[in-house]
Amino acid sequence: MKDSVDIERLQAEIDTLAEITEVEPPAVTRVIYSEKDLAAREQVKFLCGEAGLQLREDAVGNLFARWEGSNPTLPAVATGSHIDAIPNAGRYDGVLGVLGGLEAIRTLQSSGFQPRRSIELIAFTSEEPTRFGIGCLGSRLMSGSLSLEQALALEDKENRTLESWLSSTPFSDGDRSRILLEKGHYHAFVELHIEQGPTLEEESLDIGAVTHIAAPAAYRLEIIGQGGHAGGVLMPARHDALCGAAEFVLALEAAAKNSGSPDTVATVGVLQISPGAINSIPAQVTLTVDLRDIRLDTRSATWETATAALKKISADRGLKTSVATINQDPPATCGPSLVETTVAAARKRGFTCQRMISRAYHDSLFMSRIAPTTMIFIPCRNGWSHRPDEYSSPAQIGKGVAILADVLKEIASK
Repeated sequence: MKDSVDIERLQAEIDTLAEITEVEPPAVTRVIYSEKDLAAREQVKFLCGEAGLQLREDAVGNLFARWEGSNPTLPAVATGSHIDAIPNAGRYDGVLGVLGGLEAIRTLQSSGFQPRRSIELIAFTSEEPTRFGIGCLGSRLMSGSLSLEQALALEDKENRTLESWLSSTPFSDGDRSRILLEKGHYHAFVELHIEQGPTLEEESLDIGAVTHIAAPAAYRLEIIGQGGHAGGVLMPARHDALCGAAEFVLALEAAAKNSGSPDTVATVGVLQISPGAINSIPAQVTLTVDLRDIRLDTRSATWETATAALKKISADRGLKTSVATINQDPPATCGPSLVETTVAAARKRGFTCQRMISRAYHDSLFMSRIAPTTMIFIPCRNGWSHRPDEYSSPAQIGKGVAILADVLKEIASK
């Protein structure tokens, strides 16, 4: 019997999946429901089938691979992540949690372990917001954080709906009533992931045991002024939408810096200017705001401060504004016993470990509404992610998978 991680096998599987991409390798692009996304799913299903796992897909493409326990009536223990990838991404984000989760199961199988609770590997659909502009679509639907009716009406940049995309997938005829899972459906959920930040590498740590997951609020703002010729309208007479937007961005930055929470972060990642000519005064600006914190009170207060500033800016500059909420998700506190199980597993193996916050959000944020949840982080080079040179070493991956296997073994035995 073998109880060690087969890192060569796992690395080869990660590399093979990375070749299923819409762009030239080493960059990875797999947009949800695309030809490459569907091909990658088939590869994952093949590997899970080889491991003897029972497969099913729900009606939006969440993939479940189950290792039946000795008492299959008990709520299962779940692990997993996603395999879709934003344009020009790397090979480890999400994939580590899916293929690493599979390797953890195979490691336990090889050791002769028989779980009391079933262990279920999940490959979530559309964790990335690339096609529909909203992240964690599959886990939102599973947890009831987004209704199926709302989801089906989502549109991509070509105004094609989710409903339309589903019609061209092999799981389009699935039972939609089975997408939503009740609270308590799983006994626990544990997600293995690269940190996507520099802390573990900078502090020479092997493992991060995640205690909290920051949650985003996202908004879309329209700022409308008056256009005109750049040479024909004097400065006192201007109602420049871009100047108003710039002033708002700085007010948002100041609000986040002065929130009272070190974990408040605010980002304006999209800013579209109309008409967008060098000799034309900006008449309209559309911008998006991503606001995150592990505390709901400070996040809400930051937004109230920023919108109050927007109101004043609009009045002072003679602008019209509108604000639309894209999503407002509450942050998550991870299951304390799962965090301690992770820490204990690392200590037992002699791995260095630190409790930490996930400032990026993941499917775990929404799975925490179904079951106690935690995440296991491993270092990634320079903290880089969402880029082709994203990298974690085989040694780092092996340690992460070993800890995941230990944690799954512990909680699936209860």
